[in-house]
Amino acid sequence: MLIVEPLEAEVMQWLAERHAVHYAPDLATEPHHLREALHQVQAVVLPPSVAVDASLLRAAPRLRVVGRMSGGAENIDAEACRAARVEVVRSLTATAAAEAEFVIGGLLAMLRRVPVLSSDGMLVGRELGCATVGLIGITPAAKLLAQLLPAFGTRVVGYDPSLHQSDPIWAQWGIEPLPLRELMEMSDGIAVLLGFFQRYRGLLGERVLGFAKPGQVLICTGHSALVDDAALARVLQEGRVLATWFDSLEPGLLDPDRPLHGLAGIQVTPRLSGTTKESRTRAAWGVARRIDELLAATPEPAGEFRSTFPAELPDPSDEPRWR
Repeated sequence: MLIVEPLEAEVMQWLAERHAVHYAPDLATEPHHLREALHQVQAVVLPPSVAVDASLLRAAPRLRVVGRMSGGAENIDAEACRAARVEVVRSLTATAAAEAEFVIGGLLAMLRRVPVLSSDGMLVGRELGCATVGLIGITPAAKLLAQLLPAFGTRVVGYDPSLHQSDPIWAQWGIEPLPLRELMEMSDGIAVLLGFFQRYRGLLGERVLGFAKPGQVLICTGHSALVDDAALARVLQEGRVLATWFDSLEPGLLDPDRPLHGLAGIQVTPRLSGTTKESRTRAAWGVARRIDELLAATPEPAGEFRSTFPAELPDPSDEPRWR
């Protein structure tokens, strides 16, 4: 087993007691040496900075499992992994609590620090308890937000492009489903949590952001490509959306030749939403145990391989699901 992404010491020790483990975090920035090291490896844990594609998989003929403890799956080629009979192991729930807390903190900060005009002409902040918050993407973090936000008095509405409004999960999680346009028109704060697929690129474009409730704030813990930068720039300039917080931004989006360059009201953090001591420990243990199970199992014959690459929707049960 090759470990390229740092894991907690107790998790590393647990794995080393069961497998021949080589720990080499420097390989994340040395692609040639990484491919050489993969030649005899059956399992590897890689950081999000390393793309898992057909080229990497060809360098690892014995590889059975790829573990990803942190970050999204945007640079994992799911089809190439299926073709190579390599399972991708990620935690879908380990970071949910951290992401939910981050969203609440972001909404509190933006609503209070970005003032609006009161009836007596004063510039004042707003309270989360009197707001409607729209959740775009029904992820494990959305379930926790639906439990935590009502404690403030917040109304929680939601939209997911792959989930019908009649699906029972809305009622189970206590989220009021709305069409996307109506959600934008009613929400004081928007939390974009949706997992990224190419078909969702620019989902929040002109035809969506143009209906944003005046004075709206937006926090995005998903991939920034879910939001069209030109459309966002327009509503920021108009004052319809007052502030936006991205927890990661595609390279170049703030460059001088791009629409968002120089605009006020944009805050960017480097993937902090799901990164806490507790979430990393949960993710490390979940991924390590699942890899151990897969390596202990007899490989399935050709034609019977079943990929466990994460589905688009979370399991509605309360049990953690490790993929």
